[in-house]
Amino acid sequence: MRSRSMGILCMLAVATVSPSCISDEAHRYYLNETLPAKDPSQVEIHFGKPIRSFTVIADLQARRATPEYMRQEAAKIGADAVIVSLLGGERAQSDKWASENTRHTYSRITGTAIIYR
Repeated sequence: MRSRSMGILCMLAVATVSPSCISDEAHRYYLNETLPAKDPSQVEIHFGKPIRSFTVIADLQARRATPEYMRQEAAKIGADAVIVSLLGGERAQSDKWASENTRHTYSRITGTAIIYR
């Protein structure tokens, strides 16, 4: 578990230092209506399911982004909060899905944009 925590901290540090490296961004929206944008400071960041009941309005994902970036993206679509998940870690040398000139780590952040009921 300590190794996982250190990995998450390292991913956050790298993402914070180099936000201009955001790539592979993909968002899926679920509402048929457009909500007014919010100030990002009004959008809560959660790393787990909130206690309050909510409706999911979008799933957001990007490579090398930060929780703050996910907050900003959620604010653009009128979310009350974003539930953030940090994914990634080291890949095995034997993995053939990546080209040989890639790093031996990967990281992705996802955010679930929600509105409270």
